[in-house]
Amino acid sequence: MYRVFGKPDKWKMYFRQLLLEMETLGLSSLGIVIIISIFMGAIMVIQIKLDMDSPLLPIYTVGLATRDVLLLEFSSTIMCLILAGKVGSNIASEIGTMRITEQIDALEIMGVNSANFLILPKVSAFIIMMPMLVIISMAMGMIGGYSVALFSGIVTVTEFEIGLQFAFVPYHVFYSIFKSLVFAFIISSVASFYGYNVKGGALDVGKASTNAVVNSSILILLSNIVITNFMLA
Repeated sequence: MYRVFGKPDKWKMYFRQLLLEMETLGLSSLGIVIIISIFMGAIMVIQIKLDMDSPLLPIYTVGLATRDVLLLEFSSTIMCLILAGKVGSNIASEIGTMRITEQIDALEIMGVNSANFLILPKVSAFIIMMPMLVIISMAMGMIGGYSVALFSGIVTVTEFEIGLQFAFVPYHVFYSIFKSLVFAFIISSVASFYGYNVKGGALDVGKASTNAVVNSSILILLSNIVITNFMLA
């Protein structure tokens, strides 16, 4: 970490690489985030309506529960677990391949801080892009739920909208974004660590990618407990 967060040798090269990584790690993940969020929002509305179909509960509870699940857990924690598989394996395999092909050794021979040059743009880019992905996931999840209310009639649009707005706590959005920043750092740094320290051949790159995804997922779940305890308890 000390080498990673050192001063870049050339700021122009760093910002150029940062923009490239923002596209590779962030924008390329936009499609899967939108698709998963829309379908999960729709499924949440259907399941919540079926499980909470009681005359003692107001109908707008469906929209309320859908909103809270999206804001508090799905768009931040679950989405980050999904992206840990996509982005984490991408980072680990890319850096690992550079290690076994001795490209990193070549950078070191040229006097370049390879850890800073390769890893810092990835960590910075993913931390920058993750809040945007989380906010889009929240919006798409609610749109998915709204679509079910609009086209299926399982719950009226008016009641669903009332539930989305009822007892809204803006702090929950800040909580989710803060968690996503922590999770983005975990995913990118853990994946970079395993990729940077690969030893062996192509088979070991695959093992490093698997270890990166598994360990980053475990750290995300553990940190989720800690953050939730401090910020919501």
